[in-house]
Amino acid sequence: MIRRRSLLKTGAAAAVAGPIFQSFSQQAVSLRMHTFMAPTSNVWTIMLKPWMDKVEKESGGRIRFEGYPAMQLGGTPPQLYDQARDGVADIVWTLPGYTPGRFVRGEVFELPFMMNEAGATSRAYWEFIQTQAPDEFKDTKVLALHVHGRGSFHSTQQIKTVADLKGMKLRAPTRLITRLLAMYGAVPVGMPLPGIPDALSKGTIQGVATAWDVVPSVKVHELTKYSTEFADDVPAFYTGTFVMAMNRGKYESLPPDLKKVIDANSGIDTSAQFGTITQSSDAIGRKAVMDRGNPIYTIPKAEAAEFIRLAGPLKDEWVADMNKRGYDGQKLLASAKSLIAKYAKT
Repeated sequence: MIRRRSLLKTGAAAAVAGPIFQSFSQQAVSLRMHTFMAPTSNVWTIMLKPWMDKVEKESGGRIRFEGYPAMQLGGTPPQLYDQARDGVADIVWTLPGYTPGRFVRGEVFELPFMMNEAGATSRAYWEFIQTQAPDEFKDTKVLALHVHGRGSFHSTQQIKTVADLKGMKLRAPTRLITRLLAMYGAVPVGMPLPGIPDALSKGTIQGVATAWDVVPSVKVHELTKYSTEFADDVPAFYTGTFVMAMNRGKYESLPPDLKKVIDANSGIDTSAQFGTITQSSDAIGRKAVMDRGNPIYTIPKAEAAEFIRLAGPLKDEWVADMNKRGYDGQKLLASAKSLIAKYAKT
């Protein structure tokens, strides 16, 4: 467990300010932050800890965080959202896709070859949920919604073409990417990020589809030999969606001024910041791969055309699935595309 506490002044100054100190201490709040990411991961060290530090500072030390990375409060990654709902944790950061079929409308942002820049797409994702699916996360107080950078392959056998994927057992992070890999002829194996090292070392999988930024935290560069990415002039192979959610009762129990602190560090701008941080952290994962001496193959636009062609029916399948669930799938897809384009321009 990592505990983070703000230091309070002691001595004569505290004695003089006794009544004020007592008032503040009565209003102090401790919040438990829980996630599956490792304490050494970029998400934890570069994104979540600085966010907690900022909230603590802006609250004058009246909000204090207890940080629990690597599932230190117990449970499994797919249970994180419900832990926020039920008050096991006060705030969680997780993938909605870890509970397949539950948060289906926001999945539209995980469809292949949809986005280029994570900050802009995170703004689109936030606005999409507010306007098209406001009840998607109704059980919690949503603080941020964002995506990661451009998805890539990391494998024990080199991947250059779609044909190279045939029969290869690859980790898939969400149900849409599971379906996508199957379309490419791979054998997808769904699992949360923490399961990757064991699966690679035992040969349960031969590679992973993931973002560059998480590569060092789960030793992907040490357990695979090859990495494959798509050229920058090709839309992202895929991206994952994330939610930072707070227990609604805990939020409502805060005094008004502390609610304002949380609100000031939530919403569309915070979502965009998180997206930008995760994509900028891709350079760290990429460097780890290069330092290891693992070759990186970049699929050029001409060769990417076959990947894009084979992925095309997935959008139609998703639209049909939404229609069956009682939503207007085509409207949701069109809205996501429009919002991505809108924020890409800004």
